[in-house]
Amino acid sequence: MKNSRLPPFTLPLLALPVAAGCTGEAPERPVPVADMQELMVSVMEPAAEAYWDGVGEVLTEEGVHQFRPLTEEDWTSLRNAAFVLAESGNLMMMDGRARDRGDWMAHSRTMVEAGRLALDAVDRRNPDAVFDAGAEVYYACRDCHARYAAETLRPSDPHSAPGPEEAPDPGAPEADATDGGDGR
Repeated sequence: MKNSRLPPFTLPLLALPVAAGCTGEAPERPVPVADMQELMVSVMEPAAEAYWDGVGEVLTEEGVHQFRPLTEEDWTSLRNAAFVLAESGNLMMMDGRARDRGDWMAHSRTMVEAGRLALDAVDRRNPDAVFDAGAEVYYACRDCHARYAAETLRPSDPHSAPGPEEAPDPGAPEADATDGGDGR
């Protein structure tokens, strides 16, 4: 068995980080500048849109047109958007923005991980992986919004809560359970 003792000069080196943190003052806490709504509109949404717009397909009468990053600038823009998305998850966890310490934090960590996947896909220069990572970003957004901002989901999204125009009319007769609700 090998001797696991450290050489004598390593003890002072190991103590440096501890001593550096012992100033007697509490570390400064970050102070949010934007509230959660401003963070979404000004930081997260533009980054998500930029990422989602980086790779895709459009079907026209002439056929399918693919768009992919072609230049170094295109890839850099995608990479920047992925970083913003990943770090936005951390910004969501800050005091003053976090809605709770349970689901909110889990959704925020999911955004960090989706952003990391997006970054990895860009770094591999793999358009298919960029597209797939964009789906993960979408799911992270959708799932958090389903819990905390259902009114912002698209009506076609199955996780959306019904809007006022979709709510049942309280004066309408109830659908018969035997007809599947379609009147037949």
